[in-house]
Amino acid sequence: MNVKALLLIALIVTVPATGIAQSKTETSPMHATGTFEVKVAPQTADNAPAKASGLGRLSLDKQFHGELEGIGQGEMLAAGGGQSGAYVALEKVTGTLKGHKGSFILVHRSLMENGAPKEWTVVVVPDSGTEGLAGLSGSMKITITGGKHFYDLSYTLPEPK
Repeated sequence: MNVKALLLIALIVTVPATGIAQSKTETSPMHATGTFEVKVAPQTADNAPAKASGLGRLSLDKQFHGELEGIGQGEMLAAGGGQSGAYVALEKVTGTLKGHKGSFILVHRSLMENGAPKEWTVVVVPDSGTEGLAGLSGSMKITITGGKHFYDLSYTLPEPK
């Protein structure tokens, strides 16, 4: 199985995110839900070690709709063959989350074993929030139903000072 097929399997399977980051406040987590479109494009390795690794490198370009309106742009590395593999990605999200403008970084990690998802986590990088999203923490669950991508961002955001 090539890297692109592995990525497609990882995106088709519905697995909840785990490992919600700890909140800096005592507030209960909030949720933002909606849909997104994603374009994934293979990239060429640009140095000798990257070429030698055999890893697949892909760019991510997303459009978020719903309670999070904005764009997500990032890079993914993928490896594997047959029925098992993995991907990791970093994605910068810029937009408006329930009226709060700014940006934040998501880190993705997914493992597949024998054709079945083993883990899939998408977590907000601590202290990556800017402007109205400063202090944001949480995790994102991604599901795919009928070919359509849905997100559920469970998060905390400190009250403005």
